Amino acid sequence: MPTLEANFDGLVGPTHNYGGLSYGNVASSSNSARPSNPKQAAQQGLHKMKSLHDLGMLQGVLAPQSRPDLNTLRRIGFSGTDNQVIDQAAKKAPALLVSCYSASSMWTANAATVSPSTDCKDGRLHFTPANLVNRFHRSIEHATTGRILQATFANQECFAHHQALPSSDHFGDEGAANHTRFCSAYGQSGVEFFVYGQQAFSGTAPKPARYPARQSLEASQAVSRLHGLKEQHVVFAQQNPAVIDAGVFHNDVIAVGNGLVSFYHQQAFLNPKQVSHDLQSAINQAGHGEMQFIEVPNNQVSVQDAVTSYLFNSQLLCLPHLAPGKMAMVVPQECHSNVKVSAYLDELVAGDNAIDQILTFDLQQSMINGGGPACLRLRVVLNAAEQSAVNPACMMNSHLFTRLMSWTETHYRDRLIEADLADPQLLIESHSALDELTQILHLGSVYDFQF
Repeated sequence: MPTLEANFDGLVGPTHNYGGLSYGNVASSSNSARPSNPKQAAQQGLHKMKSLHDLGMLQGVLAPQSRPDLNTLRRIGFSGTDNQVIDQAAKKAPALLVSCYSASSMWTANAATVSPSTDCKDGRLHFTPANLVNRFHRSIEHATTGRILQATFANQECFAHHQALPSSDHFGDEGAANHTRFCSAYGQSGVEFFVYGQQAFSGTAPKPARYPARQSLEASQAVSRLHGLKEQHVVFAQQNPAVIDAGVFHNDVIAVGNGLVSFYHQQAFLNPKQVSHDLQSAINQAGHGEMQFIEVPNNQVSVQDAVTSYLFNSQLLCLPHLAPGKMAMVVPQECHSNVKVSAYLDELVAGDNAIDQILTFDLQQSMINGGGPACLRLRVVLNAAEQSAVNPACMMNSHLFTRLMSWTETHYRDRLIEADLADPQLLIESHSALDELTQILHLGSVYDFQF
């Protein structure tokens, strides 16, 4: 088997709801308290996974978090039976209950940073779960995320798992949403590109004024050290603080890369020319060819257009049916609803560049809550031995797709509003669904309620 890049998409959880919890994420904030459809959300994600599998991608599934997070509610003073904890929180601290019911683990681009074995000194593939300290509802995810990753990638000879970084804004880490890897072939040592929003230990360095910078340089440097990356094959770059203040809360909302292609907005980086220079220099050091930098001009697609359409929260994929060196771009249907973005995409595929095809998916349930195609997937480069070592029950195929679609039909509601979170029956439904899911995916006991 050749070395391939796999996508592991997060399965949307049964408590998918619009809590408006993510300050700085415009879609999340503006759609607060809107009715959600958990069943549709999960099935939209499953259809994307199955479609990409059918096109030749190595496609996996990552289980969601268990929600509500009763352990966290008990840690902050609610007590009694599970039903009593939920009732107390609903009456005395409804905002906390909403946070502990968040289904945001569906966006697995935030789950962890992943470095392929060819990049790491010990020859193993490394995972570091993101601490997500900037948002309370996400900061409680990393312990379970680590257990799910370890159950999916269990072979210690192939895979190395680290703890999340210290839970401090100084080491704010948002995972692969601010990390890209460039290479001419997946099996070769590549260049790892870390984008940060602030230097946490500097009082004078540039930083956004309105919205928080969720990724620190210090966190990115720590992950690079943990994974044993070669310094000459790592590039750190600062995101433009102005675009963070415009609602670009992660780099994957304003830039995406694959192979030797960097596709980004004109205003994505604080020093774009320096970024291009540093990337090409690192690529040269690693023995690869010329990078292709596709800079999208602001006069064709504004930052606001990028945020509302999620043009850059796309996936760039090397698919078997495409000519060598060509890629497909996976975009949400909202890109075609925006006249300027749609026109730009038409021009892009007609032009002389690597992007040869546009694949469009309906991900409305995720988009309303602030996440597009790239948010939903974690990229994992696997050589032949590593592919064989992955938990096979987590790999997408026709049988798993049919079973998970049936599972969502059985366990998921098709309408959920904030008031429903106080219903103890929702807890029972969620635990029942996830307990069955761990059996379908052969994960063992990964949830607190299973211990």
